[in-house]
Amino acid sequence: MSSTGKPLLDVLRCSPVTRRPIWFMRQAGRYLPEYRKVREQAGSFLELCYNPAAAAEVTVQPLRRFDIDAAILFADILVVPHAMGLDLRFEDGEGPLLGTVRDVQEVNALKQLENSWQLKSICETVALASEGIAKHVAMIGFCGGPWTVACYMIEGKSSDWQFAKLVAYRRESWFIRLIERLVEESVEYLSAQIDAGVEVVQVFDSWAGELTGRLRREFVIAPLSEMTRRLHERHPNVPIILFAKGLGTDHGTLAEASKCAALGIEAELSMSWAAGNIGHEMVLQGNLDPISLLGGEQIAASEAVELAKAIPSYRHIFNLGHGIKVGTAPETIGAVVEAVRNWDRAHASP
Repeated sequence: MSSTGKPLLDVLRCSPVTRRPIWFMRQAGRYLPEYRKVREQAGSFLELCYNPAAAAEVTVQPLRRFDIDAAILFADILVVPHAMGLDLRFEDGEGPLLGTVRDVQEVNALKQLENSWQLKSICETVALASEGIAKHVAMIGFCGGPWTVACYMIEGKSSDWQFAKLVAYRRESWFIRLIERLVEESVEYLSAQIDAGVEVVQVFDSWAGELTGRLRREFVIAPLSEMTRRLHERHPNVPIILFAKGLGTDHGTLAEASKCAALGIEAELSMSWAAGNIGHEMVLQGNLDPISLLGGEQIAASEAVELAKAIPSYRHIFNLGHGIKVGTAPETIGAVVEAVRNWDRAHASP
């Protein structure tokens, strides 16, 4: 297969690789002064998410600073339950506060995303942002994983997820139906983003590691695999990245079950181990520890090079093991990108 001219797509499609693709989870956010300015003008975080012009501007801001290969839609994983009819607000210092779903009547009352104003707003952001990126840059869309979004819908806010896990252990019928609804609506959401212009999609199942054993297979691996299957049927040429944080050695099970294009790997799992044990040629994404970025340019650059050494560029998407943390210096991100580029150039095949 010939090169697409976009490093991220080339790696995901097993095309000839011109360079190791780099992007960062939460690459648009509070660590950037230009983001903080737009956020202040927009009002609340949620108002920013639903302001297509402002959200598109935030989406492309990192591309002006860093030599990276992807823009990721600026939005939030809770857009889906919000569009399904739950109240949502964000409080400074407390995070998201979401209306809850805890019985069959409340599950049945959830709306479909189709034709919601939230969906239209996000798709408009995709279209605007896609117009503002360079030809070699890929546009990434995303959503939350069904288990992770269900946790917020059940608990109503960030927590230790004890109640959500108990509901999963009990396999309550309304919970199973909630997971099914989230699979359905998340597929619709990602499909709409693809129609609006995204070229790659990523599913963030940030709390996947909270479940173990059979529960993990039933409520993380199976729903993600079903989402991937349905999206492949609709959009066979759009690569899917699954980031099920905390799966550890179960990433291999997810890769085999889902047939996704790439797996995001958390910082806590050795990339050397992952490269040698998860599929023969499976593309892996990650997994630099975001905390290392707080250590300054020298520490972060050194850790980034060690990561680059662990896996060849043709099957790696350089990224973090989770999102950029508040307090990260933009200059440190630039130093990491430069270090990886320099190492790859020095060790490129003749």
